[in-house]
Amino acid sequence: MILAAPLASAQSPAASGAPVRIIIGFPPGGALDQLARVLAEQLRGASGDTVLVENRPGASTRIAIEAVKQASPDGKTILIASTAPFVIFPMTYKRLAYDVDKDFTPVAHLVNVPTMVSAGVNQPYQTLPQYLAWVRSHPKENGVGVTSLGGILHFAILQLGKNIGVPLNVVAYKGGSQLATDIIGGHVRIGTDALSSQLELHRAGRLRILGVSGHRRISSLPDVPTLKEAGVDAFDHANASYGAYLPAGTPRDVVDTLERLLIATVNKPQVQAQLARLGLEPTGLPGTELKKMLQAERGFWRPIVESSGFTNED
Repeated sequence: MILAAPLASAQSPAASGAPVRIIIGFPPGGALDQLARVLAEQLRGASGDTVLVENRPGASTRIAIEAVKQASPDGKTILIASTAPFVIFPMTYKRLAYDVDKDFTPVAHLVNVPTMVSAGVNQPYQTLPQYLAWVRSHPKENGVGVTSLGGILHFAILQLGKNIGVPLNVVAYKGGSQLATDIIGGHVRIGTDALSSQLELHRAGRLRILGVSGHRRISSLPDVPTLKEAGVDAFDHANASYGAYLPAGTPRDVVDTLERLLIATVNKPQVQAQLARLGLEPTGLPGTELKKMLQAERGFWRPIVESSGFTNED
């Protein structure tokens, strides 16, 4: 049962009616934006606060992250973010304006974000094993589309290339829609992105999802094998996730209240149905579990990132 309590303490701007802001580093319309709006709607009713979603895209989500770091630690500014800025960025950026451990308090693990590999329907392969055989015989046509350099999928592709003995060339796109357009048009042989970005295109027959990440099939795509089933283990840790964070120094009772509200929200059947339609898998885990997951993922990816020699300068 959701506890009807304010998100901030009595000493916070809540007394003056200042709104709660959910800040995300992406423009409107994507899966993270839609998740944030579902949460905002639920939190409004549960807490009595005015809850707004604020989109601050740019600089690979670092603009949004830095805005939350600088916010007052009163529970009125919430960051909803993916794992990459907290797992991969500290390894690839020589300078970051935030410290992932010192500047934020993990509040809740909200959803898993399955990723996938897809291809145009007119390509000469219909499964991932067929693609792998094809690229081995056409090693110069080795481009793989991604939506950003230096993310988890970037390094999963590099690992895949090592595993099959064909160096794969990562081709970066500015967004999921541009990547999907080039996959459909055959301008890039395969691409990888969050499942939610191409789920409806697959359902409409405009492109073909060859496999999904993780260790089990997705309930919304029971006929699509996991990449593991297709003989690819480079994507075992390629699922992203979205979590909630508050600025460091936020009072513990405020953190605990928001944690309870968010977990109760993503456990609501109607919310879970909404998120499933977006290709997201609700989790609803406490902040302690989110912190453990971030630490474990850093341990897994560190040797892979370091061996790649990749650094980010933007």
